[in-house]
Amino acid sequence: MNDDDPGKTHFGYQTVSESEKTERVGQVFHSVASRYDVMNDLMSMGIHRVWKRYTVERAGVRPGMRILDLAGGTGDLASAFAPRVGPKGQVVVCDINASMLQAGRDRLIDEGRVGNIDYVQADAEVLPYPDEAFDRITMAFGLRNVTRKENALAEMRRVLKPGGRVLILEFSQPVAPLRPAYDVYSFKLLPLMGKLVANDADSYRYLAESIRMHPDQETLAGLMRDAGLERVEYDNLTGGIVALHRATRL
Repeated sequence: MNDDDPGKTHFGYQTVSESEKTERVGQVFHSVASRYDVMNDLMSMGIHRVWKRYTVERAGVRPGMRILDLAGGTGDLASAFAPRVGPKGQVVVCDINASMLQAGRDRLIDEGRVGNIDYVQADAEVLPYPDEAFDRITMAFGLRNVTRKENALAEMRRVLKPGGRVLILEFSQPVAPLRPAYDVYSFKLLPLMGKLVANDADSYRYLAESIRMHPDQETLAGLMRDAGLERVEYDNLTGGIVALHRATRL
């Protein structure tokens, strides 16, 4: 939020009302949902699968655990967690966007991932769960689209069991030598791929801008501590293009 203009926030490089951001982010993901997986593979040259696999390994999930995957999108993390928690565990795929949630549900059903996965349409800032409900909470490439990140982080802590972990995988700030090439890629090639593959250059231009407006590694770590999470640490992946932040509720 812009502290100098209450009720305003960022939609990419634009300053908009908080309600308008929520609506416009929703439109972006309704637009890209059907091509989201294809675009992820193209945009990252498949490396997003390595980042997500690393997140799954660092989560330390065990049989019987209850997992909340926020902004669960098309179900990449849920697909990996479901066999790990087993039939006595549960994975909840939670997304505010109905189109993304439907795409994920269809994909996971096609994979035969049924029985221990639930699907919930909900806002990460106002989670419909009681306190201390989950052993792990994950969020991959979703936090930067949340209007009030501090509210979402506070909700994560609230619904996390003592001793549980939060893992946030998100684009971040790359090391200096990578930045010029990364800027060319983000603002020239990414919208072009969006136009050619998804017929939607504007949505992918927003996604590039939203990455730049997202808090850097240390700032996000501070927001997590401010929300009451502890033992906050992060790993830079691919030169800081992406970071995995991890924290615990004690």
